[in-house]
Amino acid sequence: MLLVPSLLTLGLAVYGVVEVRRHERQLARIPVRVHVNGTRGKSSVTRLIAAGLRSTGRRVFAKTTGTMARMIRPDGGEVDVYRVGRPNVIEQTRVVRRAVEAGAEALVIECMAVSPELQPLTELRLIRSTVGVITNVRADHLDEMGPTVDDVAETLGQTLPVRGHAFTAERERAPILERIARRRGTTLTVVDGASVSAAELAAFPYIEHADNVALALAVCAHLGVERARALAAMQLMTPDPGALRRSILSSNGRQLEFVNAFAANDPDSTLRVWQRLGLERARPGLRRIVLASCRADRLQRSEQIAELVARRLDAEHVVLAGEGTRLVALLALQRGLDPERLRDLGGMGAERVVERVLDLVETRAVVVGIGNIVGLGERIALHFGLRAVGDD
Repeated sequence: MLLVPSLLTLGLAVYGVVEVRRHERQLARIPVRVHVNGTRGKSSVTRLIAAGLRSTGRRVFAKTTGTMARMIRPDGGEVDVYRVGRPNVIEQTRVVRRAVEAGAEALVIECMAVSPELQPLTELRLIRSTVGVITNVRADHLDEMGPTVDDVAETLGQTLPVRGHAFTAERERAPILERIARRRGTTLTVVDGASVSAAELAAFPYIEHADNVALALAVCAHLGVERARALAAMQLMTPDPGALRRSILSSNGRQLEFVNAFAANDPDSTLRVWQRLGLERARPGLRRIVLASCRADRLQRSEQIAELVARRLDAEHVVLAGEGTRLVALLALQRGLDPERLRDLGGMGAERVVERVLDLVETRAVVVGIGNIVGLGERIALHFGLRAVGDD
């Protein structure tokens, strides 16, 4: 009776070994493998690097795991990543297989893992990168990678390559990443966004961050791509669906600018967007409106949103939408938010939310969407986009 279970166990073990060996052979057929990790900007940096490498005629296969998971073929065309059930890091083996089938000379792939247990697995077993990228280290997913931001840096560092090269735009916690890189025999380069000019950023058809561009340019330079060529290709690429975008709306003499920053969902990133838009100080005739998309299953993010709208984002109006808004409202009021500035639209659909926001505009306003892009945030951005008379 024990023979059949034993044979099944043996068979599964043999199958596992065969699959591992097959995956290793496929990895070896792709000479350049770039593994992109970090708190914010992973999808954008993945696309930027892939575009820069494609500019030389190199066959590049890329995969993002951002707002909408996509595989990007060597010709720049994109296909959605279809999944049965929840996302699983083993999906990366299928991506590697597709890259080999496409004849890829380079693979640029965004890290899927969040938990500290899976991050080293994705690098050491699934990708084995030749070039590693850590975009930045910020206060997000602290419930899984924390409790401190230093812990996040330690976790993200587990995807640095062994005996390879790595790049990061993170400066504050670069020493942590450098220590991990030295232990792995890897050279880490810290890049500075100041190397990208305002004019170069203005040439992008959406709002791109200097650190992201500088990081992608550094990786492309390391891989032999001339800066001007790489930058020109990056400025022409298709951005990620979650990229920072502006939409201009005009109605009955009122003008509204909507900025989709839903994907920048950690406090530091959101504050950086607010500052980049020059919204730290009030301007005569301009209303600043924060539109926060909330989720009931993200308690820590709800606390972060409450802290932002109460103490860090000085806006004339704060609008809460989605689920779990009562908790966010309560926390924000406890932190000192003026109740006259607060509008709780929890449970309303995207179209009604947009209408209620428009009602707050007298002549001119800037609306910045923050919090969560998945679900309602994405639908709100779509409704603003459909009403737009111009987009950046």
